[in-house]
Amino acid sequence: MHKKTLAVIVLVAMAGAGAWWWTSRGGSDVPVYRTGTLERGPLLATVAASGAVNPVTQVSVGTQVSGQIKELFADFNDEVKAGQLIAMLDPETFEYRVRSAQADVDAARAAVLTAQANAAASRAAVSKAQVDLAEAQRDFERKRDLADKQFIAQSEVDRTRALVNTSGELLKLAQAQLSVTEAQIKTVQANVAQREAVLGQARIDLGRTRITSPVNGIVIKRAIERGQTVAASLQSPELFVIAQNLRDMQVEASIDESDVGRIRLGQKANFTVDAFPGQTFEGEVRQVRKAASNVANVVTYVAVVRFANADGRLLPGMTANVRVITDKRDEVLKVPNAALRMRITDAAPAPNTVAAPADAASASGTKPLNPARRGRIYLLDAAGKPLATTVWLGITDGSSTELLDPDAALKDGTKVVTGNPLAGAPRANAPKVPF
Repeated sequence: MHKKTLAVIVLVAMAGAGAWWWTSRGGSDVPVYRTGTLERGPLLATVAASGAVNPVTQVSVGTQVSGQIKELFADFNDEVKAGQLIAMLDPETFEYRVRSAQADVDAARAAVLTAQANAAASRAAVSKAQVDLAEAQRDFERKRDLADKQFIAQSEVDRTRALVNTSGELLKLAQAQLSVTEAQIKTVQANVAQREAVLGQARIDLGRTRITSPVNGIVIKRAIERGQTVAASLQSPELFVIAQNLRDMQVEASIDESDVGRIRLGQKANFTVDAFPGQTFEGEVRQVRKAASNVANVVTYVAVVRFANADGRLLPGMTANVRVITDKRDEVLKVPNAALRMRITDAAPAPNTVAAPADAASASGTKPLNPARRGRIYLLDAAGKPLATTVWLGITDGSSTELLDPDAALKDGTKVVTGNPLAGAPRANAPKVPF
């Protein structure tokens, strides 16, 4: 009996469903669309990006000489001053280089003294040759006079003349030797300057074994340990990273090339970090770098968002999800973006068409970043049929879009089509038959 009763109930339900379907076919063919409403309120246009939190100024401290780390005087999170000693390489090798260079300088200076002494001897030889030449010249003139008076033989005059010539050549030889010794002085003096330059370089290298902080700041990275050997070849190894100020920081956000044209200096931005969920931090766009980055054929540009980190909660390297406010409206009529994506091929056009408005001024009062563009929405007439309406659109926040200069038919609360009818939705004006 129970099974028979259940079968009767099923048959009655099927009959009722069939009757409802039959009566529904006889109703209107107008489908019932999913709709939304126009609303009035504020609207923000933003650009979303992600980036890393970094100090405004951070310095990588390296070394220009190779060696073994002998002492460490700074660690993570230590505050350091400009010129403060933070590490030291083993200076023994460089000290011996300084001593060797100093010995070379001393030897070169001694060579200068020797050359100067040789030059003094050459000058004395020149003076002696000049005296001998003058004496030979006087002797020649005296004997020539005597020979004219036939007091002495002519051969004696010829001998004194030859002595004059010999003394003249000896003078030239002494003068040439003096020039050589003076040139030697200049050579050894240049050698002294060269040796002093080597000594100065050796002293500089010795001084570079003392690693000092170039700025006032906080050590945020230490990449060495005591006893470690560092090699400075083509590139200086990184020993420390010092942040100059952790209270004034910035986010380096990667902006997609399709959005970078909407970014301007001075725009407000807010961002969140995973370390503090539910909290929003505010900043300002200070720089849009023109250097493009191409990764896997995706081109991005870096926008620098400066912010104050007065309490020091945000740390370098944190990932920030940034929203840059590119434009805003205080009280505008908004249409759901789903209504703008609708396309109904057999919809009739609305009787009125809205003319193109002037571009609305941006929030900064400069040339608008979002010029007006044409769109289409669908309203429903009294019979529930869609009417295609052309509208002009302003800024968007991703879910709603501003309507510019709407006509009287578009107002707060107006229904617009946002989706096609659901499968199995009842037809408009169709009779509802209860089971």
